[in-house]
Amino acid sequence: KIVGTQPDAIHKAEERGEFDLLLKTLGLQAPSNGMAVSISEALDIAQRIGYPVLVRPSYVLGGRGMEIVYDDEMLSQYIAKATEITPDRPVLVDKFLDDAIEIDVDALFDGTELFLGGVMEHIEEAGIHSGDSACTLPPVTLGASEINRIEESTRKLAAGLGVRGLINIQYALSSGVLYVLEANPRASRTVPFVSKATHVQLAKAAARIMMGETIDQLREAKVLPKQKPKQFGPIAVKEAVLPFGRFHGVDTVLGPEMKSTGEVMGIDSNFGLAFAKSQSAVYSAGLPTSGKIFVSVADRDKRNMITPIQRLHDLGFQILATEGTASILAKHGVGCEVVVKQHLSHLADNESRTTVQAIESGDVALVVNTPYGTGARVDGYEIRTAAVSAGVPVITTIQGLIAAVEGIAARQSAKYSVKSLQEYALESEMAR
Repeated sequence: KIVGTQPDAIHKAEERGEFDLLLKTLGLQAPSNGMAVSISEALDIAQRIGYPVLVRPSYVLGGRGMEIVYDDEMLSQYIAKATEITPDRPVLVDKFLDDAIEIDVDALFDGTELFLGGVMEHIEEAGIHSGDSACTLPPVTLGASEINRIEESTRKLAAGLGVRGLINIQYALSSGVLYVLEANPRASRTVPFVSKATHVQLAKAAARIMMGETIDQLREAKVLPKQKPKQFGPIAVKEAVLPFGRFHGVDTVLGPEMKSTGEVMGIDSNFGLAFAKSQSAVYSAGLPTSGKIFVSVADRDKRNMITPIQRLHDLGFQILATEGTASILAKHGVGCEVVVKQHLSHLADNESRTTVQAIESGDVALVVNTPYGTGARVDGYEIRTAAVSAGVPVITTIQGLIAAVEGIAARQSAKYSVKSLQEYALESEMAR
């Protein structure tokens, strides 16, 4: 006998046709998608819903085999080299949501009542695997009405899937629309983080629900709190531990396929300090508070990088940049030392340095490099590889840059305080 959530819930959540039907029945929305059993069918779906699209095999863990593709050629190459496609092994094709906020939810359901364990807001945009994205609990940009929508959608899905115990759901919020990306009728890797951050033993509660107890009974037994956690109090940040330092030559750019090998947590009274603590656990030196920052971003990111780089300049950092990025920053009053792109090193004079030379010299305290276009380019790859070899923190998304600026500003103005989880638990209890 299987206790708790029954095995058919896995099929209902993973099989795209059944899951889409469930969402329609519940009045919930998913990104436009289709299921293909041939290359021609995949191309037809992608052209119908519009590029970019996220493609993946059925029944995957850790985002294995997932890829964001931008045109017919990339899609054909992906299917030819990355996966077997047959009627029994279809490929899922989903509309990729640009500029969306991704949200992770862990919750308990007993068949009647939902306990919302944690709503985590990802720092990186949708498209980075949830296991590789930093996230914050409670969320720092979501309002009460959005939290209520998330809770109600989670209740509907848990009931629709027949969950008895834990459920993990990933949402994307784009232009005011809440999309369901996927639902996992099981415990997720974020449960230990949520339990530490909220001081609620979710695994213990889930096991007792699986054996027949209700959420109300668990409140009476003091396993679960009697009041909902409020959306203020200490802030916890989860950051991924990435193994690039041990695997030289592996590109540090993050995507839908999970690369992390562990997680760390920073907790403090505000987001900046909590994020800075999480980075200190990932990088031996943590975020810098002074020095030089190298910046080279894709054209699509140039508009959004201006404000955070201006703020770093105002905080006293010297900025190094490639010519295109430097020209944009100069128009906004940010002076830069221009460095030469690595593939143009033959054009550098005796007084100029290439991007890689600047990083390898030990001059650079932080590297900001977002990937160019639709594929890996030589310069970006060499910049990121040089940074990993030099032990310099690398930021590859604009959202990560904005969070880093908050952490740097907090570190410049305040020292770390150290408290036990029990002390933070007391603060959370007072916030309730």
